[in-house]
Amino acid sequence: MEPTHRFEVDESGRLDVVVGRLLGVSRTQAATLIAGGRVLVRGRAERASFIPEVGAEITVSVPPSESRAIVGESLPLSVVFEDDEILVVDKAAGMVVHPAPGNWTGTLVNALMGRGQGLAAGGGDERAGLVHRLDKDTSGLMIVAKTDRALRVLAKAIAERRINRRYAALCWGHLGSDDVTVDQPVGRNPSDRRKMAIAVGGRAARTDFHRLARFTSVDLLRAHLHSGRTHQIRIHLASIGHPVVGDDTYGGGGARRLVALPPKRQFLHAAWLQFQHPTTGADLDFRAPLPVDLRDSLNAVSEMPEIIAHPDSLEYLGFYRADG
Repeated sequence: MEPTHRFEVDESGRLDVVVGRLLGVSRTQAATLIAGGRVLVRGRAERASFIPEVGAEITVSVPPSESRAIVGESLPLSVVFEDDEILVVDKAAGMVVHPAPGNWTGTLVNALMGRGQGLAAGGGDERAGLVHRLDKDTSGLMIVAKTDRALRVLAKAIAERRINRRYAALCWGHLGSDDVTVDQPVGRNPSDRRKMAIAVGGRAARTDFHRLARFTSVDLLRAHLHSGRTHQIRIHLASIGHPVVGDDTYGGGGARRLVALPPKRQFLHAAWLQFQHPTTGADLDFRAPLPVDLRDSLNAVSEMPEIIAHPDSLEYLGFYRADG
């Protein structure tokens, strides 16, 4: 039997956007459900571009997954916060976030399911509990929803840019100034659908970059996401000629020896996360120091004893200053 979800529209917008937000799935996934006749507004099928009125009931029938069953696994997982509604985890680099062809095991979702606790089901087994994602080779903080209600509230907060996500990034070369904003749409690369690109007709995307330190061949940056497009930070930095160090896909993968960076690792870490608890409304603030491999790389490029000696190099460099 197909699971059915019923929602009441709380904010006007295109049907695919509304369904994606309420169900906690991507706009593309929502559009696929709508095209398949699995979304009804007041009992009627509508187009993805239809704008339902506030208060309208939306019914969504989620088809059973055609992929293999997702099983829980006992995998190392760093949990930095947990209560009855959410978890915050510090994902290790090299761990894929959710199962997909070629990666059915060893993912963050497998690890979460292996803990034997409930997870929000809005995105299906493959994306159980996921509020947002990180690339395989990006480390750092992620929010996981345990309940469907928490997932809906947090998905709305993401859409409304009320969840602050800041990343530490090392880029090749030097920015033209200490503060740079890239506001360019991101979409699929028409020449290679496996990649993303600055694309006319892509989804709006803005990243604010603040330089924390300038070294011989690289800059250490704090990247503040105002949207959460796939590969957004990597695409935006590559578009201005300063790709993320270690990014093999977008032009930053060479010369790893200069920065003491391991193979298949990019210098990108989700280090700071701020949001309101989906149930209590309490302000939450989580910080994840650089993992050992990135700390070693930063020490190598900085050659500064005071950075090397400090237990949290990001704190020393002012990463967590709200005004910086």
